[in-house]
Amino acid sequence: MGGKAFGNFGGAGRERARRRGQGQLEAQVLAALHHAPGPVTAAWVQERLGDDLAYTTVMTILSRLHAKQAVTRERSGRAYLWTPAADEAGLAALRMRRVLDGEPDRDAVLTSFVSALSTHDEQLLRTLLDRDAAEAPTATEAPTATEDPTPAEDTAATESPTTAGTPTPPARHHPSDEARGG
Repeated sequence: MGGKAFGNFGGAGRERARRRGQGQLEAQVLAALHHAPGPVTAAWVQERLGDDLAYTTVMTILSRLHAKQAVTRERSGRAYLWTPAADEAGLAALRMRRVLDGEPDRDAVLTSFVSALSTHDEQLLRTLLDRDAAEAPTATEAPTATEDPTPAEDTAATESPTTAGTPTPPARHHPSDEARGG
């Protein structure tokens, strides 16, 4: 089996594991998942993190990450296969969104955040917002399939003759949608 360890600190074994904070363990688990060849089991993650973590600890961290929507899981027999929900930039954006969602005065938080940006970061943010605004449909444009809130089974009465009977593809969620508020 073997493989690169992500967080095998050696030394005091379980005593060392207790000293790591939850955030540090989550970061190590996510790092292992990002280096995985595909969906992997908790045992695979445990092996990569080193011998000082109990399987139940790894499962707890994976479950917490799943509750935070940082990882996805799918059944494989009696076990789950785990996958990171987004790349590291997407996960950082998700954390930023959660912080913002937890604040009662979003306007003040955003104002403070933007006023503290470097010139480069401010220009990048302006560019991204301008691009997003340019890509957004105007009031006269028809919404795309991912923006259409009408369920597919109810669209037959509102479709034009050229599109009647053509199934609308399901909306797809992308991790970057979290960063844009979607």
